[in-house]
Amino acid sequence: MTLRIEVVAIDCLMLRLFDEIAEANMPWMLAACERLRACFAGQLIDLVPSYTTLMVHYDGLALSPAQARELIAEAMTDLRPETQNRGQCHVLPVWYDLSVGPELTLLAQRAGCSVSEVIRRHSEHQYQVFALGFAPGFAFMGLVEEALAAPRLNTPRKRVASGSVGIAERQTAAYPAQSPGGWNLVGRTPSALFDRERDGYSLMQPGDTVQFAPVSHAEFIRLGGDDTPQEALA
Repeated sequence: MTLRIEVVAIDCLMLRLFDEIAEANMPWMLAACERLRACFAGQLIDLVPSYTTLMVHYDGLALSPAQARELIAEAMTDLRPETQNRGQCHVLPVWYDLSVGPELTLLAQRAGCSVSEVIRRHSEHQYQVFALGFAPGFAFMGLVEEALAAPRLNTPRKRVASGSVGIAERQTAAYPAQSPGGWNLVGRTPSALFDRERDGYSLMQPGDTVQFAPVSHAEFIRLGGDDTPQEALA
């Protein structure tokens, strides 16, 4: 890990900790977050972790940029990652079907395997939540195995159904609400990914892990899923 600090705004600094995306980054990110919260205390407004960076938003009326950098240096001195992941493990039921996962066939062709094998490979891995963004409750997860990686669609869809599970490059995610999107859709989850009444709003937070669990259509419906075909939303 090599720390570089970049100015984002008058009261924001970006800590660039890594140059490459890797699952092993997150323990360091979580340890840095804990140290920074302790050092900045009430002068910290927000921390935003991502794949390789950590944005520090501090109270510009209480701290000068130089003072903020001093606190960052203090927090990062002798930093060590947590030995255990303190995040939650979420199991998300997913109905994998061509009607809600229209890119299943495309991904199978790219990987040179069957659709059932794509489903098996996607669901057998436990994914790390790296960051939240794009929409409230949208968790960027990875890393998808290279055989299943696929670029975003050339033309994004105007409407992607809530709960849709997709792949973009080596990332995977589930859409918390209906929205535009260009990811390769493979299925749909009935889980509520964003709730204003929930503490923290988002079901998942950076540092959590996610396992997708294939379920039947009947179980998907029983859990409250909407089986409207994706093509009906186009």
